[in-house]
Amino acid sequence: MCSAKMAALSAAVLALRLCCAAAAVPLVIWHGMGDTCCNPLSMGYIRKIVESKIPGIYVLSLQIGSNLIQDMENSFFMNANDQVREVCSQLAKDPHLKGGYNSMGFSQGGQFLRAVAQRCPSPPMLNLISIGGQHQGVYGFPRCPGESSHICDWIRKTLDLGAYTQAVQEHLVQAEYWHDPLKEDDYRKNSIFLADINQERGINETYKKNLMALKKFVMVKFLNDTMVDPPISEWFGFYRSGQAKETIPLKETSLYTEDRLGLQEMDKAGKLVFLGVKGDHLHFSEEWFYTSILPFLQ
Repeated sequence: MCSAKMAALSAAVLALRLCCAAAAVPLVIWHGMGDTCCNPLSMGYIRKIVESKIPGIYVLSLQIGSNLIQDMENSFFMNANDQVREVCSQLAKDPHLKGGYNSMGFSQGGQFLRAVAQRCPSPPMLNLISIGGQHQGVYGFPRCPGESSHICDWIRKTLDLGAYTQAVQEHLVQAEYWHDPLKEDDYRKNSIFLADINQERGINETYKKNLMALKKFVMVKFLNDTMVDPPISEWFGFYRSGQAKETIPLKETSLYTEDRLGLQEMDKAGKLVFLGVKGDHLHFSEEWFYTSILPFLQ
């Protein structure tokens, strides 16, 4: 009798676990510049706290390359378009994601996951959470994370010499979302990544349709950011064209007023979410993450 009850209890527990696993929408994470998929102090930590709060969730933290060193190096030197193509392939082959997934990108991982949403609708991305992503690009490289400062010094010099030359565009990730408001024509013509996903050279209706299919597009801006220039790029704003002092919000950009990406329509439908958090780039508390971000994953 006892063994029968134990068997029934075990079956009930198993059924509950399977139910939770089925109910939890998978999460795909893409790290930022100079980081890796599995750093226990960054992406590994995020994965751990998500798994602790959402039982049974499947979390895929993207690794670009065959090991962690390659993953870090590729965040600087692997063509962003190739990275997006590689990720689209990974997602398409992952059986856990067939029914759809939520995505969360940190820093440049935010705009890279937006490219995935626009270019690769299968499997479907449900919610896109961009934490410090630079959706209108950057025009400045104030400082670098962690131990990558020597690489950043070299990147600054390279960007100064010719951000929009073919060689630099094809081999330096940060040049591919470099947006010079004083050289808008050069940017539109020669940016191989950002100008494309932001519809700067024409309207790709597929990009627009795919982005608008998102349930929510959440953009987190760090209110004391010293790494991203200008910080308003994290909310899809940028410098007013022709100068680099005055910034304008998303709603005043031609991207929004002309609705080249569908952002205006998404905004009116309540699909755009703008969150601000006190702190420097990617600095936030566990409590803030639980209260502000976790609801979009549940």
